[in-house]
Amino acid sequence: MYAVVGCSECSHLWMIEGRSKTTQCPRCGSRRAYEKRKKFVETDDADHAREVRASMLANRQGEGEAFAELPSFGDLATDVADGVVDDDEYLEASGLDVDELEAAGDRDPRGSTATGSKKEIVEAALADLEEPTEADVIAYAGERGVSAGYTERALEKLVRRGAASESRGRYRLL
Repeated sequence: MYAVVGCSECSHLWMIEGRSKTTQCPRCGSRRAYEKRKKFVETDDADHAREVRASMLANRQGEGEAFAELPSFGDLATDVADGVVDDDEYLEASGLDVDELEAAGDRDPRGSTATGSKKEIVEAALADLEEPTEADVIAYAGERGVSAGYTERALEKLVRRGAASESRGRYRLL
């Protein structure tokens, strides 16, 4: 059951589905018993309730004739569903290769390598090396394509976060 109801405080119109003891105006927040609300239409068809509300709003703005010329909500929904272009079709029409775009989306934008992201490489250095120093970690990460500057910052962040500890120049994962 759907009902188009109005607010006696602010004249707002809205649609209610079902039937509760009280209703609250979405615009001004006034709460009234459902039975005391002005019901312009009660119907089992949601599209019919939408049509009535839209028609009332159009008439309030002096656009009732223009609204009458429009197709119904059901017809508009069918037109929209038939006219939707899916992502792949849109991309191909734009001259882009969908497979290449999907492959690019799978790559790590932070510069991952075959052995993992830069952060994972620094963490692996801490896990693989026995009592590594900063120089050991930088060398390990450097062999895998991670810059020394990034490695130094990553070590600082890991220690600050509590994911690693540093004691007397030696690091270990926690």
